[in-house]
Amino acid sequence: MRRPDFDDPDLPLSELFAAWPEMVAAFLERKMLCPGCPIAPFHAITDACLEYDLDEDDFRAELEQRACGRLRDAPR
Repeated sequence: MRRPDFDDPDLPLSELFAAWPEMVAAFLERKMLCPGCPIAPFHAITDACLEYDLDEDDFRAELEQRACGRLRDAPR
């Protein structure tokens, strides 16, 4: 089975977490409750960023780094 398209703005968080489990940490580090949330199949990254008042471009860039396995322990 192919991985979903990370750049799809409608990609449900539940599918994101299933395809890239390493991304869960980015959500939990921000105390986001999206992993395991019953709404995750209906929310996308955009929805989560709106809910938690995050800059979507910055958050997506970090998620993309995690997906590529290039995230470094950089200060926030």
